[in-house]
Amino acid sequence: MENNKFNNARAFSFNESISYSDGGIVSMRVLEKSAGNVSLFAFDKGQKLSEHTAPFDAMIQVTEGEAEIVIGGIINHLVAGQTIIMPANVPHAVNTTSRFKMVLTMIKA
Repeated sequence: MENNKFNNARAFSFNESISYSDGGIVSMRVLEKSAGNVSLFAFDKGQKLSEHTAPFDAMIQVTEGEAEIVIGGIINHLVAGQTIIMPANVPHAVNTTSRFKMVLTMIKA
């Protein structure tokens, strides 16, 4: 599936493109291509993604707030402006320490 959820050739702000939901997690697909996806997430404080694995490499870019990204049992504290790569098939989780927004890029090829 080849799909672009945002307008091509028009500037936008990740942080202004998604809003928080009290007590929840909001996600929005920015790009969807056969080679991978780019998604935007907004987590309310206390929300998390429990430990899981993915068959592809993925990269998290924190755009607002802070969170703990656990990869292979190692806790990484990230703040806005930081990025981390999660290798394929390695267990990982996301635990928020504040309201937090991130861009997730998953590479399938």
